[in-house]
Amino acid sequence: MTAPLDLLDLDSSLSEEERQIRDVVRQLVDDRVRPHVADWYEDGRVPARELAREFGKLGLLGMHLTGYGCAGASAVAYGLACQELEASDSGVRSLVSVQGSLAMYAIWRYGSEEQKQRWLPSMATGEAIGCFGLTEPDHGSDPASMTTRARRDGDDWVLTGGKMWITNAPIADVAVIWARTDEGVRGFVVPMDTPGVTAREIRRKMSLRASVTGEIVLDDVRLPADARLPEAVGLKAPLSCLTEARYGIVWGAVGAARDCLETTLAYATTRTQFGRPLAGFQLTQAKLADMAVELVKGQLLALHLGRLADAHRLRPEQVSVGKLNNVREALGIARQCRTILGANGVSGEYPVLRHANNLESVLTYEGTSEIHQLIVGQRLTGLSAFA
Repeated sequence: MTAPLDLLDLDSSLSEEERQIRDVVRQLVDDRVRPHVADWYEDGRVPARELAREFGKLGLLGMHLTGYGCAGASAVAYGLACQELEASDSGVRSLVSVQGSLAMYAIWRYGSEEQKQRWLPSMATGEAIGCFGLTEPDHGSDPASMTTRARRDGDDWVLTGGKMWITNAPIADVAVIWARTDEGVRGFVVPMDTPGVTAREIRRKMSLRASVTGEIVLDDVRLPADARLPEAVGLKAPLSCLTEARYGIVWGAVGAARDCLETTLAYATTRTQFGRPLAGFQLTQAKLADMAVELVKGQLLALHLGRLADAHRLRPEQVSVGKLNNVREALGIARQCRTILGANGVSGEYPVLRHANNLESVLTYEGTSEIHQLIVGQRLTGLSAFA
């Protein structure tokens, strides 16, 4: 018999290997994350390095990449892992996404063989932590207007500028930094101990509190010529990395939604009001039914995009459809679940409002909902409305 929330028996459409990967990640999350994540969130602290090493032992870091110690898993398997990770907390999934789909992917896709050999094996094990520096204090949704610059000085490059809202930055060993040059936007592999690089942790966050976020300042950072990613030419390079990360979010968001709904279903069937369980009231069942339908639709969408990715047919605007829909619906589910839990819905004893707070960030990072609407709109009309 299928689980109550698997209304369409999607589990049967997964391969045995995909189910095994999902179950192993779920067990790791249950053992290592769930008992502690509420405290991490409340304290605004997370043992990110320790988690990264444990995730590395399981092959989760850069798991969809091949070679250099990476697992070479399918896109669907990677998506299922993201779903389980974010079912615990969006910040935990972000640790894995930024490491594998942004920092590692940028080096794997655009780096030299020397850069790959130096960084990817240690990043795959979690011994080295990476971050991805694209967003700036004044330029989030408009990366083409970045002001971080890289200029040539003899054979060297000198970087000046700053990046903001960078996941993993305060604990990172290496950053992939995007900067404007006389030849256009280029990417650079920057060890964080390079003179002139400083990272400051951003505190007082109301969302993604179980995630390390920071600002990077680049003060005349001198790098050798071989620090540049040789294959990264133009803004399309960092945007392709964002597509990789957005794909993981498509799956992750439904993980958060599923956790909210599982929690709420268990609560509503045991919480008694007016002489019977909350789940026995028509209005409650209507809410549960609507949320379950949106959840399974989001899971179907994620699975379809995963199959397209494994067939090498996934397009960026299709990923935008997934992120736009799934994050928006996941946030709606989290908010609706909160209403069923009543006052208990705001308690840290339950994960629902934590997921809702996290999803407020997921709604806007890796492209806001409005940006994804414009990407889809451009695909529909053939007209760009970005400027």
